[in-house]
Amino acid sequence: MVSRRTILAGLGAAFAIGIARPGKTDAIMTEDGLYRQPWFLESLLELPDDLAAATSAKKRFAVMWELRGCPYCKETHLVNFAQPEIENYIKTRFDVLQLNIIGDREVTDFDGERLPEKRLAEKYGVRFTPTFQFFPETADGLAGRKPRDREVTRAQGYLEPRHFLAMFRFVAERAYEKGSLRDFLRANS
Repeated sequence: MVSRRTILAGLGAAFAIGIARPGKTDAIMTEDGLYRQPWFLESLLELPDDLAAATSAKKRFAVMWELRGCPYCKETHLVNFAQPEIENYIKTRFDVLQLNIIGDREVTDFDGERLPEKRLAEKYGVRFTPTFQFFPETADGLAGRKPRDREVTRAQGYLEPRHFLAMFRFVAERAYEKGSLRDFLRANS
């Protein structure tokens, strides 16, 4: 059986001998040990305001949950975001807020509750990194919904670049209104 560890070891070996190369990346390592894209959202960590600002800029709002030392988070930054087609597509259509699954920064949720990142992750049932949460274009009615029902879709774990881009297209094109991501991938393969 092929495990994620085997796949990552193979990718590491491929990079080392030059078979596979990530694109150029502008990701930086932050003081909390997470990679960060320079175009990620600078936020006061008030989700209703971040969503409203994204909508006002004609973008969609997404949260990327990460964890220090997560090899899949690193791969997302150094491989997926390093591809110009992917980076350009996302940064022109999305505001991405990076949160730490075990972080202590205080975040204001859509229902007004203020809690540390790690409690917000628990509230939304985020257990894996990276996890991307995508929210509707407006916060209208979100406060009254259960946390998971506030999302239009979610992606957990590492996705290879073509599926990663498709996930963002799925949200940007509002394809979630017609079917699942799996259906979208099948129709657009």
